[in-house]
Amino acid sequence: MERAAWTDERLDDLAETVRTGFARTDQDIRELRAEMHTEFASIHREIRGESGSLRYEAGALRADFTALRAEVDALRLTIFRVVGAGFLGIIAAILARGA
Repeated sequence: MERAAWTDERLDDLAETVRTGFARTDQDIRELRAEMHTEFASIHREIRGESGSLRYEAGALRADFTALRAEVDALRLTIFRVVGAGFLGIIAAILARGA
């Protein structure tokens, strides 16, 4: 059975390998953070642009709903007048027969 001997030189090599590995990992993390920062900034700008567009569309929808509400109110008034005139006609016909 072979026994592994750790000489100073082998320990130094291991320490250098570990240092190099951590340095690469640190660099990768820095690059990832920079990329994420760039992408998040891009997304943030896009959202801000879209929110202005959505505000405009919400204002247009609000105006459309106001116009629709006015049309429904006008239709309601017209229906009330037609039905009222019909009842008045029926009442007039009943009174005319009775007289």
